[in-house]
Amino acid sequence: MRDPIGIEATSVYFPNQVETAASLADKTGIPEKVIIDKFGLYQKHVSDRKEHASDLAIEAARPILSKVDPLSIDVVIYFGSPHKDYYVWSSSAKISYELGTKNAYAFELMNVSSCFPIALKVAKDMLISDRSIENILLVGGCKESQIVDYNNPRSRFMFNFADGGAAALVKRGATKSEILESSFITDGSFHQDVLIPAGGSVNFATHDTVENRMHYIDVTNPASMKERLDPISIPNFHRVIQQSLEKSGLTIADLQLLFPLHTKRSMFQQLLEGLNLTEEQSVYLDHFGHMSALDPCVGLHVAIKKNQIKKGDITVAVSAGTGYTWAATTIKWNG
Repeated sequence: MRDPIGIEATSVYFPNQVETAASLADKTGIPEKVIIDKFGLYQKHVSDRKEHASDLAIEAARPILSKVDPLSIDVVIYFGSPHKDYYVWSSSAKISYELGTKNAYAFELMNVSSCFPIALKVAKDMLISDRSIENILLVGGCKESQIVDYNNPRSRFMFNFADGGAAALVKRGATKSEILESSFITDGSFHQDVLIPAGGSVNFATHDTVENRMHYIDVTNPASMKERLDPISIPNFHRVIQQSLEKSGLTIADLQLLFPLHTKRSMFQQLLEGLNLTEEQSVYLDHFGHMSALDPCVGLHVAIKKNQIKKGDITVAVSAGTGYTWAATTIKWNG
């Protein structure tokens, strides 16, 4: 019988600067009450010019490595935002160096907002397949508040994009939790719907791309995307959650706690209703916003700190990322 593989510790980091619903109302023209009630956002953290995705990830991981020897970490995996310090650059090397994990090799996983449940599966599978690995540090940073163009209505509705860092220690012989099974769905028909138009090889950076504000996130055709995405988004969320539970030998009835990405409130409520969960059985990030792939990890950390998780609880980390991928991983809590 193999040793249990699970999450042994989590930690987070947030910049000091905060944007409130009132300040976002000034920037978007959307009433403060609508931002709070409909979009589910009281405030979000934003970083300054000195803090980047790698820095946010590093600061998030430090509390874990204050209790665990950095030299005991075998692998460092960055799972955060693709909007990093530099393009064509691996932040994982910097993160590993700054954290002093000298015995670890480091690499990145990038699947935008869906990546945390995927990273949990990758870490678990690595620990199963390679007995020389004992400890894997998952780290992520997000500075996506920077890529919202408040002059563009196709971009500014993503005003919930926020900044922060999150980390999780996944290990062999874990005592606090066990990572069970996962489920993923990718519908590539959405591959062209949400992107930053310039900066890559299609539209390499020029004076024109800068002047035309093409280096911010954009939705190419919002009406078309909504028409195609709305009918399948919640069903796909429910499908990956149900499949991850069933593959774990469980059912929806066994689910006690959900850690989803931040969405508008109506979508959050639809997600819970389809699972017969109450709001108290989830973590809604209305004081944090959407931080790319970090959301489920942040929600998990918040739940742990609030003693919201009990021994024996079955929980699911679930998210979705543009492209479009829906991802869920089931976690059983033992401590």
